[in-house]
Amino acid sequence: MRNSWLSRWTVVVPIIAAAALALTWGRNLPSALVVLVAAFLAGAVMAAVHHAEVVAHRVGEPFGSLVLAVAVTVIEVALIVTLMISGGDKTASLARDTVFAAVMITCNGIVGLCLLLGALRHRVAAFNPEGTGAALATVTTLAALSLVLPTFTTSKPGPEFSSDQLTFAALASLALYGLFVAVQTVRHRDYFLPVADEGEIVDGAEHARPPSTRTALVSLGLLLVALVAVVGDAKAISPTIESGVTAAGFPQSVVGVVIALLVLLPETLAAARAARRDRVQTSLNLAYGSAMASIGLTIPTIALASIWLPGPLLLGLGATQMVLLALTVLTGILTVVPGRATPLQGGVHLALFAAFLFLAASP
Repeated sequence: MRNSWLSRWTVVVPIIAAAALALTWGRNLPSALVVLVAAFLAGAVMAAVHHAEVVAHRVGEPFGSLVLAVAVTVIEVALIVTLMISGGDKTASLARDTVFAAVMITCNGIVGLCLLLGALRHRVAAFNPEGTGAALATVTTLAALSLVLPTFTTSKPGPEFSSDQLTFAALASLALYGLFVAVQTVRHRDYFLPVADEGEIVDGAEHARPPSTRTALVSLGLLLVALVAVVGDAKAISPTIESGVTAAGFPQSVVGVVIALLVLLPETLAAARAARRDRVQTSLNLAYGSAMASIGLTIPTIALASIWLPGPLLLGLGATQMVLLALTVLTGILTVVPGRATPLQGGVHLALFAAFLFLAASP
């Protein structure tokens, strides 16, 4: 009875959330409707996590993590481009702020939470250092190419690339992301499978019977509907968010942080559930895969969109952001190399995440 109710609930809520998106798109919402849309958004997040787990159970790891990461990122990119087209010069740094926030949320917030949950529940959180290290190296390279170098290049004034530099960064990001996906899913797939406490690789299949192909396809469709509803409803309430940010006296970059937090909610919940089941490698696949997709797909799309986007495209990070990124990379390396983590490593990452949130609001 419980599974039957859950199945109905996870089918109905994404459809209702999508209907709310259609009815509220492009309108100024009163406070009561903002609260209602926010409730639909939360329900769509929960439904997205359920359907992502169904799809992941059917296709196995690491493909399941890849499905959710790419789906969320594609819709996140669409949201960024939509806001930049309608926002003019004031959104010139929105892509940078959102992508950097996504990197901090995934590499510190999600990683720290999952390591903490896994280590507290199972004493030590075990994962594969080869696969996780490769993912961290790819994220670091993508972040340096797309977010750090624009601050130091001299072809154009300010933290932005010239047209040639932006084209190179876009092509390099896309090629590097494609290469990583090929390694993760084909050539070295075993590097990204969950491992037991003693270090051996755990079979990617769950003990329960995988869902049928038809069920998985239905869940995939509902996952996409739920993700569209999450991002669309987030955009619907974004004017309220922007007004709240302005009223609170926070900088405009906080809007990008809030957008990234909302969009990454499904992945955060899915990663936390995996960590509680002692599948920390799956959690790390989600976290680093999301950070990688956020950069590797966003930068090429924004580079293409910049042909018709009004105003400059600011990608370079400031000094405070670069310090946080450097600390994240250094801490990530020290966490990944042993292949095992205690609650301390999780706490360190969460402390960096808290510092990011605080400095975003109070630079």
